[in-house]
Amino acid sequence: MKKLLLTGFEPFLEFPINPTTSIAQSLNGEQYKGYEIIGEVLTVDFRKSGKQLVELIEQHKPDAIISLGLAAGRNCITPERIAINCNDGPVDNEGHKPDGEAIFEDGADGYFSTLPIKKIVERLKEEKLPAKISNTAGAYLCNNVMYHGLHYAKQHGLTIPSGFIHIPASHALAVEKNMPSWSEEDLVKGIKIAIETL
Repeated sequence: MKKLLLTGFEPFLEFPINPTTSIAQSLNGEQYKGYEIIGEVLTVDFRKSGKQLVELIEQHKPDAIISLGLAAGRNCITPERIAINCNDGPVDNEGHKPDGEAIFEDGADGYFSTLPIKKIVERLKEEKLPAKISNTAGAYLCNNVMYHGLHYAKQHGLTIPSGFIHIPASHALAVEKNMPSWSEEDLVKGIKIAIETL
């Protein structure tokens, strides 16, 4: 059976709940559509998160990688098209605030997702779940982790699907913060549909 590395993040900034945490944890160990899902939760730390992903890749040698992140305020699931070689944005959970520095000094300016993002969006819409491709993962930890995964694959000649998907807030988070939200059930359903397309 193939292995799928599925990562989420811990809560961060003003968001006391991160739905990607529970999705990664709930799907960990599940066998689905020919994949054994390895669910892991990453820290929100510019100095550690990308390295954690690389360590997980080296440990599990997955056949596919999907990293998840919270895009609070978005109303649909958004697979990301590209990761850029830049760390920027608000402070991480350790209080570190980068100022536009490169993730890797010798890295490419950007890497395109190798997930079938167009097909993922089409399949989600077929199932009446709002979705669209996002052309920017920002420059915060979501972009950082996506870049690390794609850079590692490039450096090591791995031709596996790898990329990042942003999801909306869960209802539980929307109770704390007034914003668009999805049920946990629909969020999990959406990620399973993404897995089906690989």
